Amino acid sequence: MCTPTTIREYDRQTPEETKTATFGLGCFWGPDASFGARSGVVRTRVGYAGGTKPDPTYEVIGDHTEVVQLEYDPDQLSFTELLEYAFDAHDPYHQPNKRQYQHIVFTETTAQHEQLESYLEANLDRERLTTRLERDLEFTLAEPYHQKFNLRGKRWITDVFEKAGYDDADRRESPAAAKLNAHVAGHEVDVAFLDDFERA
Repeated sequence: MCTPTTIREYDRQTPEETKTATFGLGCFWGPDASFGARSGVVRTRVGYAGGTKPDPTYEVIGDHTEVVQLEYDPDQLSFTELLEYAFDAHDPYHQPNKRQYQHIVFTETTAQHEQLESYLEANLDRERLTTRLERDLEFTLAEPYHQKFNLRGKRWITDVFEKAGYDDADRRESPAAAKLNAHVAGHEVDVAFLDDFERA
């Protein structure tokens, strides 16, 4: 069973030096949980990107797409490995009609762009590819009720975060919340993390 102390300790042990990756893979709740389960992913957040409308919201999303943004430890996980996971999670040759749920891979640095080009060259047919590839990322956070969606209504978890002194923003950025959100969604989370909670 998790406790406020367990959550705070887990969050304190996460690496300070991380890199960021952002993907549009349909409704953002699923990717938020599945990426959160991966070893090396430190934290996740969901939001809107890929459009031109200023200040998108869920109610008025305009031409933006739902995306998941994650921070990862480059000593444990490479951007290429994240690309493999992202492309396995969707059909790169079929693009949903509704822009809100389209498939997008963002590259935020020259190194990420080069890794994407290498991955595409080795693994996909560029002529048939419909996944959008974008370099200019303007990310807008989704509303608090969309963050760590699988934890909503799980009072045995959310109460612990409240007792630990976490507000909505703290919980959104919490590495422990990312792992718990994945676990509650039914994903296998690394054993060491689960053991930490079971021992608490």
